Amino acid sequence: KEFGGPEVLQLEEVPTPQPGPGEVLVRIYATGINPVETYIRAGKYARLPELPYTPGNDGAGVVRQAGANVTEFKAGDHVYTAGSVTGTYAEFALCKKEQVHPLPANVSFAQGAAIGTPYATAYRGLLQRADAKPRETVLVHGASGGVGTAAVQLARARGLRAFGTAGSD
Repeated sequence: KEFGGPEVLQLEEVPTPQPGPGEVLVRIYATGINPVETYIRAGKYARLPELPYTPGNDGAGVVRQAGANVTEFKAGDHVYTAGSVTGTYAEFALCKKEQVHPLPANVSFAQGAAIGTPYATAYRGLLQRADAKPRETVLVHGASGGVGTAAVQLARARGLRAFGTAGSD
């Protein structure tokens, strides 16, 4: 209901959203928490949502209901989300069908919730912006974080030699 520190987050009961045409209702079992969401929550991001809002773009769970014109998903499908209409810091998230992706059977809900923002960020930086090519060498600073881990994995899958840094006290 307001921007600020973590103390502004509140647990509330809200009605379960209903999917419209082209939308999917997902029962969320794991939520990805990304640094960008802390900037938004604090009110320090370039694009801020209207208040009140529920944070969260990334999640994973089970399709509860598919709206009209959705043939890609059905109730019971295991999925991950990369974006959400209503926010993934909730029991249920309403998503556009384009924001929902099949979750492979060998990927847990927790792993699925970690895919969206980190992998899209790493892909954009490494493969689209830097145009990294096989046999090149890449140094990933912060290789132990979500985006860093994704960058190392994508680099190796692309045939790059990857070095990473990580550190803490």
